[in-house]
Order: sequence, then structure tokens, then C-alpha cells
Amino acid sequence: MAAETVTGPLGGHLDDDDFPAYTMGRAADMLGTTQAFHRAIGEARLITPLRSAGGHRRYSRYQLRIAARARELVDQGTPVEAACRIVVLVDQLEEAQRINAEYRRTSGSANSPAAA
Repeated sequence: MAAETVTGPLGGHLDDDDFPAYTMGRAADMLGTTQAFHRAIGEARLITPLRSAGGHRRYSRYQLRIAARARELVDQGTPVEAACRIVVLVDQLEEAQRINAEYRRTSGSANSPAAA
């Protein structure tokens, strides 16, 4: 049996975290921020929203999660630019730690007596 095709304005993107489904106004409402906040994190290059055919910013759920992390820092008194940089650096650190752990795991199994 063939999979059903979802119809409607989102056309099957309901579960897609990267689909730009939210306007700037809706994103600001969801996060309890202002549209200026979203423009600022865009200018700081934390996230780059996609643009609709009419040029309006559109955000994905993934981008909203990143924006929410920056908002938490801003709410604690961190300037927007610094909050954006912190979010980027934390993500880079987590990725480096993941890569190091994978490297240790694979190099450890290559050096184990069972591998010889």
C-alpha cells in the first residue's frame, strides 16, 4: 500500500523541523519576544531565516529553538550579540566533544585485544 500524501498548505511538512512555517510575528509571539529581537539575532547571524516569495522572514521550529536559547541568555542580562556568540560556541563545543567521544570509542576498540 502506498503512503498517503498529506495535502494542505504545508503539504506534508508538519513533522519537518527545518520547514520555514512561522512568520516573524508568529515566532515573536511563540517565544514572547519582539520582532526587533528576531531581526537582531538575524543580524548577529545566529539564525538566517528563509524568505517567502514576498520577502518576509520565515522561521523553522529548529530556528525557534535556537532563538529561545538566545532569549534565555538575554533575559539574564546578556547583550544580544554576546548571547548569540555563546549559543554558537556552546554548539561548537558540544559537537567537538561528540567527535572526540566517537574518536575515543573507535580508537579504543581498534586497540583492544579482541581486535588483534
